[in-house]
Amino acid sequence: MLNAFFWGAIASGSLLAGAILAYTLKPGPRVNAFVLAVGAGLLLGSVAYDLLEDALKSAALPLVTLWFFLGSAVFILGDWLLVRSGGQGRKNPEGAQADGSSKAIVMGSVLDGIPESFVLGLTILQGSVSLPLLVAISLSNLPEGMSSSSGLRQSGWSFSRVAGMWSLVVLVSACAAAAGYLMLDPGSGLIGPAGKSVAQAFAAGALLTMLTDTMLPEAFRVERRYTGGLVTLGFAASLGLAAL
Repeated sequence: MLNAFFWGAIASGSLLAGAILAYTLKPGPRVNAFVLAVGAGLLLGSVAYDLLEDALKSAALPLVTLWFFLGSAVFILGDWLLVRSGGQGRKNPEGAQADGSSKAIVMGSVLDGIPESFVLGLTILQGSVSLPLLVAISLSNLPEGMSSSSGLRQSGWSFSRVAGMWSLVVLVSACAAAAGYLMLDPGSGLIGPAGKSVAQAFAAGALLTMLTDTMLPEAFRVERRYTGGLVTLGFAASLGLAAL
């Protein structure tokens, strides 16, 4: 479990790294969009091969499909509630966060990060951390940290306040990775093989919805016609990492 906690903290720690970059190097929107698009491709590969393919080994297609759609529905509902709470500009690099709520920014990042971290903890049960998923989560978190922190910097937030916010998100994400390991550990007796497949399908639906609703629109807003090629590059990188 401590191993899962460690890797969960490493993967989500790129949020804090993104904040440091935003306050020191001040990267432009094209850098954010590039990393977002490649990270989305990597996550697509993880959804297809680390989650759904494995889930179908222990559960029937109708059950996997049901929980896949439930994961998507829960994410959509959570995102809708956050927008109503003032979190609609939480990833905006131009300071739109000033119109929202810091609590909504934190909760939005937690909503994005929990499915990723939970699945990361699950992969450790298979012997070692999934390298494609680890890279995908890190790459998806880095531009989020840069973009959100750039906006918060323009809104007048101090670095110490932003770093404290992201540190809280990193802690929650690490706990989610540990929870994924603990709940799905066969030795714990909490969830059997079918339950593991259900959790994988649910997380896959949430992840696919997250990258479609939050990562790809932001990448496309800047990169436009190059977005598809960058996503394809990320997906190919996911396959390459899986083969290592």
